[in-house]
Amino acid sequence: MTTDLTRPLHQSAAAPEPGSLAQVLRRVEDEVDARAEELLAWRREVHQQPEICWEEHRTTELVAGVLSEAGARVRTLPGTGAVVDLGHPEPRTRIALRADLDALPIEEVTGLPYSSRTPGACHACGHDVHTIGLLGAGLALLALDEELHARGVGVRLVFQPAEETHPGGALKVMDDGVLDGVDRMLAVHCDPSVDVGSVGLRVGPITAASDQVHVVISGRGGHTSRPHLTQDITYALAKVVTEVPAALTRRLDPRAAAVLVWGVVRAGAAANVIPAQGEALGTLRMLDPELWEVVEPIFTETVDAVVAPYGVKATVHYTKGVPPVDNENSSVMAMSKAAMLLLGAGAVQPTKQSMGGEDLGWYLQQVPGAMARLGTRTPGGPTYELHQGDLVVDERSVLVAAKLLAGSVFTALGESRT
Repeated sequence: MTTDLTRPLHQSAAAPEPGSLAQVLRRVEDEVDARAEELLAWRREVHQQPEICWEEHRTTELVAGVLSEAGARVRTLPGTGAVVDLGHPEPRTRIALRADLDALPIEEVTGLPYSSRTPGACHACGHDVHTIGLLGAGLALLALDEELHARGVGVRLVFQPAEETHPGGALKVMDDGVLDGVDRMLAVHCDPSVDVGSVGLRVGPITAASDQVHVVISGRGGHTSRPHLTQDITYALAKVVTEVPAALTRRLDPRAAAVLVWGVVRAGAAANVIPAQGEALGTLRMLDPELWEVVEPIFTETVDAVVAPYGVKATVHYTKGVPPVDNENSSVMAMSKAAMLLLGAGAVQPTKQSMGGEDLGWYLQQVPGAMARLGTRTPGGPTYELHQGDLVVDERSVLVAAKLLAGSVFTALGESRT
């Protein structure tokens, strides 16, 4: 069922009583709708000026400036990123809402009038939607400051840099103390397979563990007419690319659903030259967090075994990535309740655990929380893929994100630790 995003809250909920949850959520909706044009303009600005990992200066300045001017307590982080505190300064409960700022090093090919003006970079994962959605939630919550104070609630907005790197900017942000005093963390992530106005939720792991692997093969090069006088690293590299994934299926528990996929394979520059070095870069993903803790030496042993017959040297650079995002039950219930009250009873869809990685998992190892999959597909329109330069999102998802995040603060109160 398609959700009418313009339908007032009172059409999908009982008539509110003074101070009721329904009344507060209606105010959230009204505050976001009142800023809709401005929020979409900011989203287009961020989309036109994408900044990759650790370079999110302009985006940080935008969100920090807007929220500071609106009266929030803003702290910019060393380098890029910002932490913003709202509500009660000494709360009984503090709920963190998180968005990621960074773009990907991918060329945009959408042809949109507000497409990326930065060559080789674009928001191909929808982080511009996350960022402005959180900005909108923050502005709505500032307008409801008296409600937060009356309930003894603090809200911390975390605008995090460098999600698209391993092991993720979350670790640096955590080192800067953003989780101090936080009882719960909530977030959204764009899902172009779900219609705008709907969200996907599940209890338990919603993403996978993800590590980055880089294998360098080196040896004696030479002429392709005399391979016996070389160590033919190109052939050995091909064996790594094809045989290591296969061998891991016999080294690892199949219930862990581990999958190794190469994204870069390169060696040499001429058809008649055997090079002295080649490399392969990829990701190793798995659903099982216990296997994730011990898989690195197994991977390295497998690479060494595969290349041993060819006399080459294999150097493995293994970068621990991110643990699965493990959605906690009461946090999922809070986001589900907010989504149903704000968007309609059919707005929440069950979703499966994906093989994608997300560094929100680092936070949720320390505090309970949840991530919702935010629908970005126009009903009846095409389904796009994340991390592709042709990604187009329905802009109404920015407003949905703002309403859902702000509303979840209030629906989470009955579930939060005090």
